[in-house]
Amino acid sequence: MQYFEGSAITHIAVHKVGNQLEDEYLTLSKKELAVDPEVKELMTRYFLNPFKSEEYFQFYAEGHISTNEAWNYVSAIFETPEQTLAQSKNLAQHLYNQGTHPSIKGGEFYVVYFKEGLLNGETVDAIGLFKSENKEPFLKVLPVEDAFEVESEEGININKLDKGCMIFNTDKENGYIISIVDTKNKSPEARYWTDSFLRIQQRQDQYFNTESTMALYKSYVVDHLPEQYNVTKADQADLLNRSLNFFKEKQHFDQETFNNEVLHHKEYVESFDKYKQHYSAERDIEIADNFSISPAAVKRQNRSYKSIIKLDKNFHIYIHGDRNMIEHGEDDKGRFYKLYFHNEE
Repeated sequence: MQYFEGSAITHIAVHKVGNQLEDEYLTLSKKELAVDPEVKELMTRYFLNPFKSEEYFQFYAEGHISTNEAWNYVSAIFETPEQTLAQSKNLAQHLYNQGTHPSIKGGEFYVVYFKEGLLNGETVDAIGLFKSENKEPFLKVLPVEDAFEVESEEGININKLDKGCMIFNTDKENGYIISIVDTKNKSPEARYWTDSFLRIQQRQDQYFNTESTMALYKSYVVDHLPEQYNVTKADQADLLNRSLNFFKEKQHFDQETFNNEVLHHKEYVESFDKYKQHYSAERDIEIADNFSISPAAVKRQNRSYKSIIKLDKNFHIYIHGDRNMIEHGEDDKGRFYKLYFHNEE
């Protein structure tokens, strides 16, 4: 968990980074930004409010981490914070060089040094990299003699940060710990922020292990299990519910315990183990057998763990509990589900 709202901003540099493919310019500032306390408070809210996720990333490189440009410039700032302006120009140039897609918008690029915030209970400094791309119209009402007039201007909505990352000064050798915001990350051309400019990948921490294991298990139950065994939708829903309850109730994941409490059957355990190997190899990831469970990752995955049986276009059956309270069968009228209950509400 990160908390930097109470930290001090000691350096702010801002540059204008255009899209070079559209013949837009890179305009570098010659001095740091000086703002009064009231504006600084608004900027702090603008920069920090979007960072809610506990999913963390790290810089990476094919060779040594020092070949990652952004890592180099950030490391120089952490070593000497007074170099924020000089290194921010290098970062702005690096960002400008990546803007080679026509859909990439130009905008203001901020490099901000935060002094003494909290990350997982530890005091650390951080560097924020932020980009504002979209302007919104707003109205200004001005007094004129004995009346008023209204003017229209364009500005930045401080509740909508377009792109941002917070780089925490810890675990330098492994690419630091990084939190990101990218409101356009679903469009391929916008991946330049994370893939080309920052070059980051998700950290293999408890959040990663929890999220990956839950996604793996769901894929196994929904996609693979019906191909191997005669399981009904109710069986699948029961397996998903047992898995979700396991992650909600436990603080630590152990594969053997999970096998015994959720999968139960030996053939399911063996089948799941083979599927896990295939799943990991196909995605080039390593999923741990033992790890601390991240409640934040469970909460996020919970949204996709929907135990719903859809019957034609007539009914949806939501299964939340005892598998023994539902039966599946077939008679001369067709296929059916039989439901048992104690109380009707």
